[in-house]
Amino acid sequence: MFDVRTTACYNGKTVQPGSAMPYYELTIAVSDMFREAVIRRLTDAGCLGVIEQDEAVIAYFLDTADMKLIENDLMIVRALLEKSGQPAAFAVHQRIIPDQDWNETWKEGFHAIDIGERFTILPPWEKKKTGRINLVIDPAMAFGTGHHETTRSCLVLMEKYVAKSGKERFLDVGTGTGILAIAASKLGFRTVTGVDTDILAVEAARENIMINQTPAVEIREGSLAELNEAYDFIAANIISGVLVLLAPALASLLKPGGIAVLSGILQGQEEEVITAMTQSGLKLIEQYPDNKWISLVVQN
Repeated sequence: MFDVRTTACYNGKTVQPGSAMPYYELTIAVSDMFREAVIRRLTDAGCLGVIEQDEAVIAYFLDTADMKLIENDLMIVRALLEKSGQPAAFAVHQRIIPDQDWNETWKEGFHAIDIGERFTILPPWEKKKTGRINLVIDPAMAFGTGHHETTRSCLVLMEKYVAKSGKERFLDVGTGTGILAIAASKLGFRTVTGVDTDILAVEAARENIMINQTPAVEIREGSLAELNEAYDFIAANIISGVLVLLAPALASLLKPGGIAVLSGILQGQEEEVITAMTQSGLKLIEQYPDNKWISLVVQN
């Protein structure tokens, strides 16, 4: 398993894969619990892209980057986590990669994958599969290609429960590339909204909407507090701590009888999310495991 996130800028300048250049490859062994914090730090430091593997995060930087400063910054993150009593042992390995074509480098890692009974995720350069719901995601964008277990679980559960939900309004919380919102539109939801607080994610999602020709999808920059509609189906592929905080808001946005798929939850963290959801009036329907992750289905 791997997932890739790429940032759209470096030191304020747009960076597009496609030109030959040397770059640094930084491999960081980090637990899933602290992965998001490390990726955010790497993004803030100007990394060109991040590949998530089972046991590590691999980040790429221009050869002009101050790698000593970046490594020191990661060590500060580790020290802060250790000071708070959290186990956060890092292993960091650095190497410089000679000139090579970025487009070909990215393409080597991206191939079509089938998910569930109907979905196929594929990059723009691969041929669409007949008889499948094709989700075309450009890896040269921000926030994930859809290969991660949590995204896969969301798609499987959306496919499973779509028939048990009204198909008027769908909400994708933390939309990222917009993949779940695009999938919802192709499943037949009349109006689909994706929200994200990150402008890079919003831009990436809007671009993918155009690629997939799903104009019924609207992407908004902002938080749930700015929404006042009620939804038949909600997907939230974020992290457990945020899901706990958002539980009351999610419950208030879900129509009576509406269904929500919640993902991004590490095994062992599901009980706190279940408690928050049930205390907000939602009923647990299913727990769906995939490798280290648990996804939940709840109903209003």
